[in-house]
Amino acid sequence: MPPHNSRYRVPLRRRREKKTDYQARKGFVVSGRPRLVSRSSLKNTIAQIVVAKPHGDEVLASAHSRELINKYGWKAATGNVPAAYLTGLLCGLKAKKNGVSEAILDLGLVSPTKGSKVFATMKGVVDAGVEIPFSEEKIVEERIGGEHIQDHAANLGSPSEYAPQFSGYLSRGLAPDKFNEHFIEVRNAVYTAFDVPAPKTAPKPAKVKKPAVKPAKAPEKPAVKPEVKVAEAKPAKVEKPVAAAEEKPKAKPKVEEAKPAAEPAEAPEAKPKPAPKPEAKAKPEAKVEGKKAAPAKAKAEKAEKAESKPKAAKKAPAKADAAKKPAKKSGGKKA
Repeated sequence: MPPHNSRYRVPLRRRREKKTDYQARKGFVVSGRPRLVSRSSLKNTIAQIVVAKPHGDEVLASAHSRELINKYGWKAATGNVPAAYLTGLLCGLKAKKNGVSEAILDLGLVSPTKGSKVFATMKGVVDAGVEIPFSEEKIVEERIGGEHIQDHAANLGSPSEYAPQFSGYLSRGLAPDKFNEHFIEVRNAVYTAFDVPAPKTAPKPAKVKKPAVKPAKAPEKPAVKPEVKVAEAKPAKVEKPVAAAEEKPKAKPKVEEAKPAAEPAEAPEAKPKPAPKPEAKAKPEAKVEGKKAAPAKAKAEKAEKAESKPKAAKKAPAKADAAKKPAKKSGGKKA
């Protein structure tokens, strides 16, 4: 409701200060179960088992991350996830000793982020033996044991390289690449303080990521790929216009080269041949004239022979007729 409305009501002070969600608190009170209140800052974590009473809340068990340093020899920071888990474990063992067997997680106004310190504290209380309903999806086992811290230190390299980031660890005598071993030692110390058998778990060695060596190769591949792509892309786009442009000029130079090739071949032949050309022409003309004259004479002779032959042929039949006539006469005479 907008503040200028006459029915506007100012929220309660602790709600304005973002300390208490009164709607969720009402549900906790109605349930009648104790609640696990986990609050953390940048440097510390606090865990409490609280029960709502008419006169106010009663704290059944509580633990502070500073106790890990003072009583159990914790050398690492107290504001990280492993410290939150150990604080919850310590609080859960105290609550179990006081007769608390179940509880409900009170997040307050903290957002339920996966792997956060709130869920690490709850996991410690659950491992101590207190039943709390939760989802396994919100818990990251690797962060609880501090494996991510020692892996980060191992990937940085030698102590001289990770010393600036882990100066506090080194000043207390803790090597960050052996963080998981120290975590298991402190956890077993907490269990033994309450006469509870500690679970047997072997410390996990630090893992050096192989990709730490690959960055030198990774930039080489993208550096080569764009060059190849550009080289391939340019010919793909320019191939057609370049081919068309090259074909047109190629046709012209071919014609131009053919002309000069033919002209020099004719030029040297034309200079020496003018003298023999008229002689060649004169000779065939003489031959032609001779040929023409010869057939003309032959025709004339043939014509004369033809004329003479028919005359002889004509005379021969006359002689035959003359020979026949006397035969008739003689026959007539004989008759």
